[in-house]
Amino acid sequence: MGRMDGKVALVTGAARGMGRAHAIRLAEEGADILALDCPPDTGLPYPTASSSDLQITVKEVEALGRRIIAHEGDVRDQSSLDGLVADGVKAFGGLDVALANAGIWTVHPFADIPEKEFSEVLDVNITGVWRTLKAVTPAMKARGGGSIVVTSSGNGVEGSPHYVHYVASKHGVIGLAKSAALEFGQYGIRVNILLPGPTDTPALDWQGGYDLCAGKGPGQGVKEDLEGAKYWSVLRDVGLLPPRAMSEAVLWLASDESRWTTGLEMLVEGGHMLMPGLNMAKMAADQQQ
Repeated sequence: MGRMDGKVALVTGAARGMGRAHAIRLAEEGADILALDCPPDTGLPYPTASSSDLQITVKEVEALGRRIIAHEGDVRDQSSLDGLVADGVKAFGGLDVALANAGIWTVHPFADIPEKEFSEVLDVNITGVWRTLKAVTPAMKARGGGSIVVTSSGNGVEGSPHYVHYVASKHGVIGLAKSAALEFGQYGIRVNILLPGPTDTPALDWQGGYDLCAGKGPGQGVKEDLEGAKYWSVLRDVGLLPPRAMSEAVLWLASDESRWTTGLEMLVEGGHMLMPGLNMAKMAADQQQ
């Protein structure tokens, strides 16, 4: 018996990274999957997910013996979300879980963020979550309840320079989710928040990610500087976290094991928030090698 047997789960941003990991992990536990990704080109400085990425997710879920419906669409487009939910309810009989995972980021000094880029980050990261919840809650009410997991970030509870629009969006997502939890509880719908630490996904594998992990100015980091993430963790031998680390947390929040939990902010970040700064013990050990 799987922990998600008989359940149907919707995942946005499902083509790769954390979204793909979530879809696979829930399918391993028996869930059927509704997957949304591959928005139109947003002009981001790193490649967005492709149709072939989404098909890999489809094949991996199907290889587990689970059903999946995958749509190419954008969380900024209500019709994309509504259409996927409608198809899923028709094919699978209902909807139990929604993972509002899709998100984007860019890197610029505070005053240099292009206005269009600022708006796009907030539109995907906050409005996209709002649209996702609008799309899924009618089906969950009809089902008699459900579990929603909204992806914020460790940056949702701390500040950080050079991507203030992303940080603001992830703070905002927490307020949105907690307010939704208060409204939806009467319908048996739980809303919890995942706060990932630095995670090994394609969205980090570009110049902005290198600069972030290096602690250097724009354009000065290199790919090897991603190793710098190890200084953000209390735990030994922990640097960039694998996407599956987030999926294990999502599985608990999505399953009936967390049926008494709503409005929770769940940090999965190697203990970063415990530290007053970087992990100097790791730095000192490295310098002695």
